[in-house]
Amino acid sequence: MGSEELSVGEVARRSGVAVSALHFYEAKGLIHSQRSEGNQRRYSRDTLRRIAIIRAAQRVGMPLATIRDALASLPEARTPTRRDWTRLSSAWREELDTRIAELIRMRDTLDDCIGCGCLSLDRCRLANPGDWLGDQGAGPQRWDGPV
Repeated sequence: MGSEELSVGEVARRSGVAVSALHFYEAKGLIHSQRSEGNQRRYSRDTLRRIAIIRAAQRVGMPLATIRDALASLPEARTPTRRDWTRLSSAWREELDTRIAELIRMRDTLDDCIGCGCLSLDRCRLANPGDWLGDQGAGPQRWDGPV
């Protein structure tokens, strides 16, 4: 193993992420590995910083697809820098502000919901804000299964 490559166990130990999570991140295209002659995963050292970015982004609720797209904008085989993080995180600011505003709105209207039993989904500000389901037509609009 080259001095710049880390085993999956070493990456897990140093990053604090389970091996299964590393495999998941790799399957989702968030990180990449090379295979050794013995078909073992080997990660470059910059993977540790990329995992730190993934975990920070997950903590604030960014979807994995958004994180993947952000990481794809970084040069391969280069450890992401503070400047990279500033650029990535500032791009997420508007989305986070929108989510925060929605959570505040939900918190502030929660007292209108307690006890209603959700029998009036046209009025429920949590399950059906602005009766947007009514705009989709009559009948159950959230049914995902076969009819």
